[in-house]
Amino acid sequence: MKHVRHTWIIAAVVALTMILVTPGPSDAQSMNRLSAEVQEYVSVSAGHVVIRGVRLIDGTGAPARTGMSVEIRDGRIASVGTVDEVGMPAGALIIEAADHTVIPGLVMLHEHLFYPSGQARYNTNEISFPPLYLAGGVTTMRTGGSVDTYTDLRVAQHVEEGRIPGPHMDVTGPYLEGRNGFVRAMPQLSTPEEARAHVNFWMDQGATSFKAYNLINRTTLQAAIDAAHARGAKVTGHLCSITYREAADLGIDNLEHGFFAATDWVPNKQPDQCPRGANQTYLDLDLESSAFTGLVSHLIENDVAITSTLTVVERRGENRPAPPEGAQDAMLPQLHEQVMARLSRGGPGGQALLDKYMAMEKAFYDAGGTLLVGTDPTGGGDVVPGYANQRALQILMEMGLTVEQAVEVATRNGAEYLEQGDEIGTIEEGKRADLVLMRGDPGSDPEAFRAMTVVFKDGVGYDSIRLFESVKGWVGVR
Repeated sequence: MKHVRHTWIIAAVVALTMILVTPGPSDAQSMNRLSAEVQEYVSVSAGHVVIRGVRLIDGTGAPARTGMSVEIRDGRIASVGTVDEVGMPAGALIIEAADHTVIPGLVMLHEHLFYPSGQARYNTNEISFPPLYLAGGVTTMRTGGSVDTYTDLRVAQHVEEGRIPGPHMDVTGPYLEGRNGFVRAMPQLSTPEEARAHVNFWMDQGATSFKAYNLINRTTLQAAIDAAHARGAKVTGHLCSITYREAADLGIDNLEHGFFAATDWVPNKQPDQCPRGANQTYLDLDLESSAFTGLVSHLIENDVAITSTLTVVERRGENRPAPPEGAQDAMLPQLHEQVMARLSRGGPGGQALLDKYMAMEKAFYDAGGTLLVGTDPTGGGDVVPGYANQRALQILMEMGLTVEQAVEVATRNGAEYLEQGDEIGTIEEGKRADLVLMRGDPGSDPEAFRAMTVVFKDGVGYDSIRLFESVKGWVGVR
């Protein structure tokens, strides 16, 4: 297990570079709110910490800076500056991190607590997924769709109470789906009255956003959007029956999966009907044509964000990397065999489609659109939380973004979409101390994203490797 050995060495290096300087009383206070189970994964508990001499990618899109220090006090970022500017404050735990990079905690916008177990059945992984997400640097996430919403809400509650390790969660209600959806666990909504009742009921239960799906019609979706907006919630969508342009006109806030769910260019597309076999329309589309640029402009004018989820479709391309060993070890053995057996890479036209998807998202980004990112751990089962979140950053760079731009998409953009930009998403004085420390420089070697060592959430540092190691053989079942 090459990856695991490598990352354990990294963890040891970080531990050896910590210099303790009289920790203050906030150490005990921060730990007291966490259960014994969660405390097992904490490697930095001091309430006053300085990460010293680190490479800083602050999430704003600004160039990376070396020789920087970040001071954390009582769960907040107290100061950010050069080594000399921050110094070595009395009472602080000093982490010497000259060969490390620090980025904001990831804010991922298309995550799930469910995973495919075969035959259109999805098991909720309430035990294994929260620690995996946190291990992969995710400190805040939105569930981009829910099939077991009560469980998702309880998981979010238990994380906030410090009972289990995991990221802060924005929980979507059950899908806004029409009749005869392919997943039996999803609701069937076909009238405005049903949509309004659905949204209001689930907001009363604690849901904070909603996601439309393949077969909903425009009238029903309009009612759902209006009801959600009236209560301060946002609506995203993985659409098919409704085009992206139509959804923007209805007031949708976000569209999932880049452009590969768009049916705007399907010939003879019928209103409120989901067409099949749209792949060729993507391949034939000229990205400099008004058909594409006009849609991009329309989305931007209507403030519609796009979420990239290339981790769930990259297997269509040629010579794509298999899931890391750690991700494979995390799977239930029987499901692992099925996943690897059916993992098709480089099918007919697959690489051309993947290239087109990337080019479309990059064009949207370059035009000034709000690009978000998530992983979608569904599909063929090869997308495992935590590992996939790290991979998502690498793919953004493969798409053509700089490391600073990729980090901004995965941090500040997500935070601002969730209207939490004043609290999280960038490394700035006064914000919540949600940070990720990794060995190496992801700008010169994107594999550094796989070398996360400490994930700070609310100023508490969690051992990434220990969290990953805690989940073996259970993904897919619990």
